[in-house]
Amino acid sequence: MFSKIKNSILIALILISLVVCAYMVRIFFTLSENLEKITNYQPNIATQIFDRKGRLIANVFDKELRFYTSFDEIPPRMIEALLAVEDTLFFEHSGINFDAISRAMIKNLIARKYLEGGSTLTQQLVKNIALTRDKTLDRKLKEALLSFQVEQALSKEEILERYFNETFFGHGYYGIKSASLGYFKKPLKSLSLKEIAMLVGLPRAPSFYDPTRNLEFSLSRANNILERMRNLGWISQEEYLSSIAEVPKVYSQSLTQNKAPYVVDEVLRQLSYIPDLKTNGYKIYLNIDLDYQQIAQEAIIYGRQRVLDRINDRQKTPKEISNEPQEDTLNGAMVVTESKSGKILALVGGVNHSQSSFNRATQAKRQMGSSIKPFIYQIAFDNGYAPASQVPDVARSFNRTFDKQSTRQSENQDVENMDEEEYWRPKNFTKSFSGVVTLKTALTKSLNLATINLVELIGFDKMYNDIERLGFENIPKDMSVILGSLSLSPLDAAREYSIFSNQGTLVYPYLINRIVDKEGNSTQFEKEEEPITSKEQAFLTTSILQDVINKGTGRQAKVKGIALAGKTGTSNDNIDAWFCGYSPSIQVIVWYGRDDNSPIGKHESGGVVAPAPFAYFFTNLLKIEPGLKREFEIPKGVYKQNIKGETYYYTNISNPNNSDKLENIQQKPIF
Repeated sequence: MFSKIKNSILIALILISLVVCAYMVRIFFTLSENLEKITNYQPNIATQIFDRKGRLIANVFDKELRFYTSFDEIPPRMIEALLAVEDTLFFEHSGINFDAISRAMIKNLIARKYLEGGSTLTQQLVKNIALTRDKTLDRKLKEALLSFQVEQALSKEEILERYFNETFFGHGYYGIKSASLGYFKKPLKSLSLKEIAMLVGLPRAPSFYDPTRNLEFSLSRANNILERMRNLGWISQEEYLSSIAEVPKVYSQSLTQNKAPYVVDEVLRQLSYIPDLKTNGYKIYLNIDLDYQQIAQEAIIYGRQRVLDRINDRQKTPKEISNEPQEDTLNGAMVVTESKSGKILALVGGVNHSQSSFNRATQAKRQMGSSIKPFIYQIAFDNGYAPASQVPDVARSFNRTFDKQSTRQSENQDVENMDEEEYWRPKNFTKSFSGVVTLKTALTKSLNLATINLVELIGFDKMYNDIERLGFENIPKDMSVILGSLSLSPLDAAREYSIFSNQGTLVYPYLINRIVDKEGNSTQFEKEEEPITSKEQAFLTTSILQDVINKGTGRQAKVKGIALAGKTGTSNDNIDAWFCGYSPSIQVIVWYGRDDNSPIGKHESGGVVAPAPFAYFFTNLLKIEPGLKREFEIPKGVYKQNIKGETYYYTNISNPNNSDKLENIQQKPIF
């Protein structure tokens, strides 16, 4: 009888063992996918954006801020500190430390609650990458089996490398490298022993031991780790005493650390074709210079405040109170480029990205006003006229079909409709006439009537086709385009004005210099350019645009010690204010306006609003770039003559002594 019972028990045990073994075997083989996640470890890695000097502009990531670090980059002391607190026998076990599990079970039984786990680093890695954190028997069995498999597939060094990269260290930092840079602004190799101990103490309770929130608890935890290392004989008494006395400086930083949000937005837009842009550890090097960017941001804020101060001053006088706009819609943008290369050195899309992420530098299409005029005069020069050529600055009426809406929106025209539908009579901004003037005077003073008469001499169709040749798009086919009804973004304007700043060759502004993937493969971005006119011809316009600053509508843009050229622009009713200018090497486009397209304010024209921040930019740029090129070079083939005490330049093409052209100017009926 006893023998039968014994045999039955034995059979039952065998059956149970077989069932358990079968279950274990099934789990073992079903874990292959999870094992693959660990052995072929592909974590999300943040992309970093740098300026042209290698300075960090921003970290870009999806959900986890992580920078990958190889085992060789991890300091030996960091490994010792981790093992001292988490898994002292790591290099001796095969994935599971049964002694540690036994000790933990006894402690938990005595306390009648869960106090301590006996997980090895391998088990923690398995849990972090492949399994849930559920405290179930099924998950524990899977964890044990998978840990054993991992130990067979990977070396101890590979396991540690994955652990340090996968683990969450609090404050949004995944991986030891991001934690080191985030908390201490240091690479791993520069960490002190105390800082190392603070970091390796975080995984146990990342939020509780976060040094930016609970510094005292973090320091206490680190001191316990240091004491453990001393007791193990892994550090000396001297190292222990000096380390526990240290209180490292801890930084609470934004995860993105975004120093130029409008720039970063534009980079992400331009690279949106890369599907893993935020997760595959790209390093993006821009043409942006953070020093230039900082000055540009300050300049836009400075210019805006000047406008608001003037509006506030006028509101103090009762007769000036009428219809002054509210300040919260006033905004601005700036694009700074290197003239010869087209590299974008600074890009500001607004005064405050946190309040509005709309990028006015790249997305806002606003009417140019008189900023279009240098292109009209360049066309004239390329058709044989010269700065000393003369044109009448007198009123005239147009009996023609035109787009009334676009005309009303163009540059300060003071449009009068004689018979409502048929006549357009533009006027100068000053409401006066200058009679016969040189082209140099007409552009310097931004004379509307002289410009219109010049276009009549050239021929509207010829002028229109040549403007298209210069790269402009969506051009209104009526006379209003001459005075600025054409709409461009500041970035578009930067492209077009490169014809002057780059001596006759249009260069496309570009933001990104190169992209390097995590394998080290580099993609280089190159400049694109298109010859438009000769450098001799382009200099004729530049010479006049210098006068615009020295004695014309852009006098507020003048900066002592450097030659500058540029043009103001104002759309009708002071809705848009522009200054498009350049030094011998740097081009700056400035725009101001209101987001609701209402007028900026009474008297707030382009010559009042935009030149001052332009001057602010160059004044401060010279402080950090004293070697900046100061004078424009006069190309060979450009000649100078003095007429009635005034200096004029000309070329073989644009020569005031060309009798045919003078005949045209004198004889063609224009009234």
